[in-house]
Amino acid sequence: MTVRRLSAGLVAVALFTPGVAACTTTGEAGPSATPSATATGAAPEVDTEAKQALMDSTREIRNGNFRFSMTGAGSVAEGQVHQPSQSAEIQVRLGESTDDLAIRLDLVHAKPDSWVKLDLQGQAATSVPGADRLNLGKYHHLDQSRIQGNRSLGFDFDKVDPAGSEALTQAVTEVRRTGDGAYAGTLDLSKAADAGSLDPSVITALGPEAKSVPFTAKTDTQGRLTEMVIQLPQGGQSAGQEIRVTYSDYGNATEATKPPADQVVEAPPELYNLFD
Repeated sequence: MTVRRLSAGLVAVALFTPGVAACTTTGEAGPSATPSATATGAAPEVDTEAKQALMDSTREIRNGNFRFSMTGAGSVAEGQVHQPSQSAEIQVRLGESTDDLAIRLDLVHAKPDSWVKLDLQGQAATSVPGADRLNLGKYHHLDQSRIQGNRSLGFDFDKVDPAGSEALTQAVTEVRRTGDGAYAGTLDLSKAADAGSLDPSVITALGPEAKSVPFTAKTDTQGRLTEMVIQLPQGGQSAGQEIRVTYSDYGNATEATKPPADQVVEAPPELYNLFD
């Protein structure tokens, strides 16, 4: 396996996309999607109250004080956002230790600074350009001018939701209540390409199927979004995948811990090249 560099969509803080599996694993893809609620018969009547409730459920996320997780395609990202201190912490695991290449990233953002610690594992780890300068067990201080707009390494405190759930709820085409604080329906993902939990290239690969993708969602007793699960259908060469996003501890996140100075080095060019 030859490793040149990883695409910007590899880590979706924008962090989770089905395309990650192709970079880190050689096994079969995840479960197939469940059928859409609109797969048969005429299009159901839109429950406008349910749709509005889902759109309202993302309001608290905008305040930037929560913990989150995203899972999909054998990858996991979790962390917290603390807008009051303009800081965030994100841990990303891509692939398993048994894969040709598995990657762990520990990202810390404390405006105006950002750091990342990489752990490259697997037989192909030594093939990553500059691996000896990346796998140091220390945090790499990042040049903000190099990571601005980078979906893998950057963080925009004006758009504090790594998953982009507001864009997802706005892309709802059909939704119904299935219980207290529980919803199910379909999304038009072509209208949510900016969501950090989605890889635009995967949306393109889905073609017409992207316009009717099944999802479920849950909210807490205060109407705040706690979970969204998207069942991506099989499209192109990508098998169906499940993307799960969760939110918790609204208002209870804490300020990110900056790495100590003796554990910090300046990021080498190879790091930026890896995520271009």
